Amino acid sequence: MHIGIMARTFVRPTIEATLDAVADHGIRSVQFNLSCAGLPDLPDHLDPDLCDRIRQGMAARGIAMSALSGTFNMIDPDRRRREEGLRRLGELVKACARLGASVVTLCTGTRDPENMWRRHPGNDAPEAWEDLVASMRQAVEIAEETGVTLAFEPEVSNVVDSARKARRLLDEIGSPRLKVVMDGANIFHKGELPRMREILDEAFALLGPDIALAHAKDLDRDGEAGHLAAGTGLLDYDHYLSLLRAAGFNGTLILHGLAESQVEDCVSFLRGKLNHGDPS
Repeated sequence: MHIGIMARTFVRPTIEATLDAVADHGIRSVQFNLSCAGLPDLPDHLDPDLCDRIRQGMAARGIAMSALSGTFNMIDPDRRRREEGLRRLGELVKACARLGASVVTLCTGTRDPENMWRRHPGNDAPEAWEDLVASMRQAVEIAEETGVTLAFEPEVSNVVDSARKARRLLDEIGSPRLKVVMDGANIFHKGELPRMREILDEAFALLGPDIALAHAKDLDRDGEAGHLAAGTGLLDYDHYLSLLRAAGFNGTLILHGLAESQVEDCVSFLRGKLNHGDPS
């Protein structure tokens, strides 16, 4: 495993300045967000020259694009917005080869009409699941045409709010182009934190072979609470990292949910944990 970071952690006026800030911390992998280029997460169109600029800027600094953010509300109650999100996702996925990305991250969404990260009672309705499967099938068709991997994150505020539902979605879609983003801080419903190890163990038992990317942040309580910098909360990082290793995950552990002022401490924290678990 190696340490990466959400590129948007560094707010800079240019792409190059953002990448300089990443490199200055000794980080060589990012989850890139097009907001770093002054665009929406899912732009209407991607200029090939901009794609080349991003890829060349990363290559010049020895930075890899471990993933590209492509989130939109996949079960938006407004069907037109769902369709537009899928169209824009198609534009993003088709640009991945030029950008140097092979993984695009997704949000499974919520019935909340205003905030795709906020839980809604309608998420548990059968119709919400049907809409998710329909959206995901369309997204996966695009990915299969381009060779890109899509990775969604189970999180308590979304329709896929548990490892069990994530496993169900993977099995229903049945495509090798659909994988999971594992974030140990985002899977605890209210009242579940005392069962942290049990819930983490179950998540990895169900999803371990399908993890394409891992996130590193923290939480101070259960529920919709995983928004702290890694090492500053209650997540059992020794156990979390041991489960990633046991699952054979050898990819990027992406820091996020942190301020730029916390980057140095978080990188040091993760390096210490990773080195402790890997005596070589």
